[in-house]
Amino acid sequence: MPSQRRDSFETSSGIELPNDFDPDNITEIDYDTDLGEPGRFPYTRGVRPNMYRGRFWTMRQYAGFATAQESNARYKYLLSQGTTGLSVAFDLPTQIGLDSDDPLAIGEVGKVGVAIDSIEDMLTLFDGIPLDQVSTSMTINATASTLLCLYLAVARKQGVPFDKVNGTVQNDILKEYIARGTYIYPPKASLRLITDTFAYCAAEVPNWNTISISGYHIREAGSTAAQELAFTLADGICYVQAAIDVGLKVDDFAPRLSFFFNSHNNLLEEVAKFRAARRLWARIMRERFKAENPKSLMLRFHTQTAGSTLTAQQPEVNVVRTTIQALAAVFGGTQSLHTNSMDEALSLPTESAARIALRTQQVIAHESGVADTVDPLAGSYAIEELTTQLESLAIEYIEKIDNLGGMLRAIETGYVQREIQEAAYEYQKAVETKDAVVVGVNKFQTDDTEPIPILRIDEQIERSQVERLRALRTRRDAAKAEAALTALGEAAAGTENLLPRILACVEAEVTVGEISNKLRSAWGEYREAVTV
Repeated sequence: MPSQRRDSFETSSGIELPNDFDPDNITEIDYDTDLGEPGRFPYTRGVRPNMYRGRFWTMRQYAGFATAQESNARYKYLLSQGTTGLSVAFDLPTQIGLDSDDPLAIGEVGKVGVAIDSIEDMLTLFDGIPLDQVSTSMTINATASTLLCLYLAVARKQGVPFDKVNGTVQNDILKEYIARGTYIYPPKASLRLITDTFAYCAAEVPNWNTISISGYHIREAGSTAAQELAFTLADGICYVQAAIDVGLKVDDFAPRLSFFFNSHNNLLEEVAKFRAARRLWARIMRERFKAENPKSLMLRFHTQTAGSTLTAQQPEVNVVRTTIQALAAVFGGTQSLHTNSMDEALSLPTESAARIALRTQQVIAHESGVADTVDPLAGSYAIEELTTQLESLAIEYIEKIDNLGGMLRAIETGYVQREIQEAAYEYQKAVETKDAVVVGVNKFQTDDTEPIPILRIDEQIERSQVERLRALRTRRDAAKAEAALTALGEAAAGTENLLPRILACVEAEVTVGEISNKLRSAWGEYREAVTV
C-alpha cells in the first residue's frame, strides 16, 4: 500500500509547518525577555525554578457519580492508589442549582457526577478524608459559591481552620455562556458571585484558588489551540477587571487565580500553547493591570486530557491518546493533571480504567525521565516558533475582543461562539474527508465488537437520594433555615458580600436548590440570545 502523501502540514490553529525549523525560518527571540529563567518573569519556562524536581504535579482523577457514599468510596480508593488530589464531578442538577426532587432533575440524579443537595451529602462525600491533608478541586460554576460554602462547612465540622483548607473551585461562568451551558443567572449577577468569592477567600480562605479560568470546555466545543488560549485569557481579563471595578486591589486576589486547559493530540502545539499562555498572562498582568506581586503574574494551571478525542471504537487506543496528551501537559509545565480513562466515551469510568489512567501519570513521573529537567524542550526551534506564533494569534483575538467592548460584549454578540463553531465545523469536515485521521474511526477500523465493562448507575439511586433529601427537610430546624434564606434574599438585593450568608444557609441545612431559587427570585435567569 503506498504511503500517504500530503501537500501541506499545519497545526489545529492553522500554523503552517515547514519541513524543518531552523534559525532562518523562525522569529527572532531574546532569551532574557521572551524566555527567561524558570520561575522568573515572563515564566515561559515554568512558575518554579526547579519545577518537578521540587515536587511532582498534583495527580488528580476527576471522579463523582451516584450518591455521596459511593463517590466517597471511589475517592478513598484513588487516594490509596496514589492520587495526590481529589477532583469532584457533580451531577447536572447540582450544577444548575436544582435539588434532586425537582421535576426538572428527573432522570439526571447521580448520572454525570455526584448528587449534592445539602451539608448532609457533603459530610458523607468527605467522610474520613481530612480536609487539611488533601487538595480538592471542584468542577462547579453557577453554584460554585454554594458548593465552596458546603466544603467550608465540612471543614468547620472537622475542626479544620479555613486557612488550612487547600483546593480550587472552577467558578468560571463566562465559559458556560460560551461553550457549556450550565449557567443560571445573568452575567452581571454571576460576576458578583465570583468577585464576592475572590474577596471572601482573600480574607478568610487564603490558600484556596478562587477560580479556575477554563479553556478546557472551549476546546471540547471544537476550538483550535489558539482560540482556546485567546478566549481563556480574555475571560481572565474580564474577571480581573470585574474585581478591580468593585474595589479589590489586583495583588490582593490575583495570586489565587488559576487556569484549566485542555491537552489535545498535537503534542508540540500543546506544549507551545502552555508556554505561550504563561508568557502572555504575565505580560497582561504586568502591563494592563499593573500587578506587582510576582505571584499575580504567574499563570498556574490544571490540565485534563481531551475527552473529545476519546473514541467508542477500539477504546483501548484511548490509553495511547491520553498518554501523549499527558506528556504534553508535563512538557508544558502543568501544576495539576487529570488523565481521562479509556472507557469515558462509553460511560463514567470503571475503577480499573481509572486506575490505568492514574498509572499513566505515575509512569510519566517516575519512569520516563521527562520530569527531571525544567522545560526540557526549551530551545527547540519548533517549540519556540510555535510558542511565538500561538502567542501572536492569541493577541490578535484579544485585541479584536477589546475592540468589540470586552469579553462580555463579545459573548453577547455571539462572536466567540461563532468562531468556535466554525473551527469545529472545519475539523468535522476534515474527519469526514479523511484529511484528519482518527484511528479506529475513519481509518484502521476493525470488525471486533467485543464489549468492555462499563459503569452503570442503578435507577434506585435517584429514589434513595430524593428520600434522604425529603427526610432532611422534615427534621431540620425550619425556622432557622427560613431565617437564613430570608437574610440571603435581602443581601442579594443589596451589595454586601454573599458568601457569609450562603455559609449560614448551608449550616442551617438549607439545600442547594433552595439557595439557588432564592437568588433566582432576586436576579432572574439567563436566557441565551439567538445569534445568526
